[in-house]
Amino acid sequence: MKIDFDKYADGLVPAVVQDYQTHKVLMLGFMNAEAVEKTMELQKVTFFSRSKQRLWTKGEESGHFLHLKSIAVDCDNDTVLIKAIPEGPTCHTGADTCWNEKNHADHFLTYLEQIIELRKKGNPEESYVARMFAKGINKIAQKVGEEAVEMVIEAKDNNADLFLNESADLLFHYLLLLNAKGHNLAEVLQILQSRHSK
Repeated sequence: MKIDFDKYADGLVPAVVQDYQTHKVLMLGFMNAEAVEKTMELQKVTFFSRSKQRLWTKGEESGHFLHLKSIAVDCDNDTVLIKAIPEGPTCHTGADTCWNEKNHADHFLTYLEQIIELRKKGNPEESYVARMFAKGINKIAQKVGEEAVEMVIEAKDNNADLFLNESADLLFHYLLLLNAKGHNLAEVLQILQSRHSK
């Protein structure tokens, strides 16, 4: 990746931040070479703040970090596209994006993944998701197996309502397991799409 930091007098390039899962544009910032290096090192998006005249990791005060997934440079090598997973709202106003748009996915499963990401760090006494994550990955994997067995059992009968509810339970717990392993449904879909194209 070659970024032309010398193209502009201040040595900064625009950095567009896009949600890795929903593809919504979250914010625009500016980066110098040091900010890019810090972003890669921390795996949290770091800018050069023109007002503070220093490196600034998004979320360093609010806790609303942007967790890095990828960095790409445009065809002129003077603008960066960052894909990240936001931890909470992105804008300093409390809005999801700096354009006051809701950062909801068009697909409910992607939205559900966002809810899981937010709730897994919550209070286990108040959140089922946080409770499952507190028990660890082995318990989450075991729960996926239990739900799969229950769905198979219902598949042998003729009660559509029970079968669909067990299917929903299995899918939900599968999303928990994907998250616990550091992955998401989009990555699984990419594999399926690549198999389909062969």
